[in-house]
Amino acid sequence: MKPREIIRRPIMTEKSLRGSEGGKYTFEVALGATKFDVRAAVEAIFSVQVRKVNVINTPGRQRRRGRYTFQSPMRRKAIVTLAPGNKIDLEALT
Repeated sequence: MKPREIIRRPIMTEKSLRGSEGGKYTFEVALGATKFDVRAAVEAIFSVQVRKVNVINTPGRQRRRGRYTFQSPMRRKAIVTLAPGNKIDLEALT
């Protein structure tokens, strides 16, 4: 997989932006991506040193529209901790 296929988008919520002050950045990643894939993709795209990668699988939720129910898609998030002195400018990405 190419690095841009692995890293889908940054997740920019209040909680994830609080983590960016400590060098932690949250990304939505491809479902089949491993921690090693995420590490290599972030280092290739942003030219930074990655110290640690945590991956979280979020199951899809049961949703309703009127009388119809459907399953929202499953998501996979990665919280990437950078080495001291490295930074990613998320404002430039959006």
